[in-house]
Amino acid sequence: MADGGKEKPKDDGPHNERQMWWWLGYFLFGIHIVAFVMIYAVTHAPK
Repeated sequence: MADGGKEKPKDDGPHNERQMWWWLGYFLFGIHIVAFVMIYAVTHAPK
């Protein structure tokens, strides 16, 4: 018990935020790709 049972603090603040922004960007990009594919499928569907 030399450290008093303390957990080490999180020091990756900016890295974690940058990772969140990359994840959000990929997520929104993927949503648009899915939307464009669905629009293409609906507009080119046989009547």
